[in-house]
Amino acid sequence: MSNILANLKPQAVFKYFEEMSQIPRGSGNEKAISDYLVSFAKNHNLDVIQDEALNVIIKKPGTKGYENAPTVILQGHMDMVCEKNKETIHDFKKDSIKLRIEDDFIYATDTTLGADNGIAVAYALAILESNDIPHPPIEVLITTEEETGMGGAMALDGSNLSGKYLINLDSEEEGYLLVSCAGGVRTRQILNIDWEEAKKDLSSYLITIKGLKGGHSGMDIIKQRGNSNKLMGRVLSELSNSFEYFIANINGGAKMNAIPRECETLILTDSQNFSKLKEKIEEFNNIFKNELKTSDPDVLVTVEKSENTYTKVFSKETMDKAIASLVLIPNGIQSMSMDIEGLVESSTNLGVVTTHDNEITFESAVRSSVKSLKYNILNEMNTIANVLGCKLIADSDYPEWEYRKDSKLREICQNVYKEKYQKEAKVIAIHAGLECGLLLEKIPNVDAISLGPDMFDVHTPNEHLSISSTQRTWEYLLDILKAIK
Repeated sequence: MSNILANLKPQAVFKYFEEMSQIPRGSGNEKAISDYLVSFAKNHNLDVIQDEALNVIIKKPGTKGYENAPTVILQGHMDMVCEKNKETIHDFKKDSIKLRIEDDFIYATDTTLGADNGIAVAYALAILESNDIPHPPIEVLITTEEETGMGGAMALDGSNLSGKYLINLDSEEEGYLLVSCAGGVRTRQILNIDWEEAKKDLSSYLITIKGLKGGHSGMDIIKQRGNSNKLMGRVLSELSNSFEYFIANINGGAKMNAIPRECETLILTDSQNFSKLKEKIEEFNNIFKNELKTSDPDVLVTVEKSENTYTKVFSKETMDKAIASLVLIPNGIQSMSMDIEGLVESSTNLGVVTTHDNEITFESAVRSSVKSLKYNILNEMNTIANVLGCKLIADSDYPEWEYRKDSKLREICQNVYKEKYQKEAKVIAIHAGLECGLLLEKIPNVDAISLGPDMFDVHTPNEHLSISSTQRTWEYLLDILKAIK
């Protein structure tokens, strides 16, 4: 095992973070990391529960003087988003994350880092192993499949937990106390493919959109970054007005909850159309660079001849419906909150488009802090699917986390922060989905808050974690636990 982080403080936190980085733990592939957590608990003589969904609960009594204090649930998720650039060689099912340090930051090498939410697990394990940290009785809850629809939290048996306070450690900005978040639902629009035999003597061309920043479909949607799938829809729609072509496949994005950075479409057309095709692609290259000059200055649209031979293409009807889907499926900010300045209220993200043998799937993440608006967006998407003769499947529906006016835990966290830093912590709501809404349904009367260290560009290969912020947040967390009596 590597020791890239061995000299960083807090030492125990980074030790466990590095250990976890050696264990593949993409959503749906959590057996190894779940077993690792169970082994940790047994090795430290702690009570542990591993349920059928591979969620892990580890319990530790309060330290001296805290035996009768309110029990605190420390919560995070063990899975990570597995994103890499197309040219990067990395198998997320078996390869470890290659860590590196640059100044005050920890990065992975050309992949996502997994600080979302591995740092929460590392914090929890460091507290569980300690002998000198004062704390109330602790229940550590580490869930599975958070990134793909909160499957672990949905399957959780809340009766296994008795905590009064819940500290979720899945936030990404130091100095902010999160007290409310959006609910969400995942959708898949399915378009059946009617294949046709490709005409002879046509040439194949690969259209690519890349160079976009991408990002978290909740936290970063307000930055209005380019969505490669939506941009591809614009390109294909315009090309349809310019000359005849046929589509062999469309593929874009990797994760439903990550703003897609790349998209490719393979088209077939007469070679005499290449000059016009190249001209149109260059036009869009200039258009997108102008439109996205602030959010995505490195956007690039290219076309190149493909040497592969394609014997079948989408029928004209399938092609028209595929392009219409890319153009019409809602994407981006749908509404802003009128109560909290700067808060996105509702949004969608067309995260993944995939061509399969017999169908094309269009996967979106829908979010809203207002339940009725979430379902209104679903209705819009269902209407579009019906008009286009597609099927819409909605699943992984999770609730919003509503603001609690009489939160004792929030008061404790605010008081500790002010005493420690001589300034007020910022109390905010976020548009990203956290597990708190689900957990509050599972564990009645629990008082919740969310916090965490500074992370940047999560859900992208540029994800990085601040070392100094990780230490400050660790010290703040310990002071909060010390204050709960």
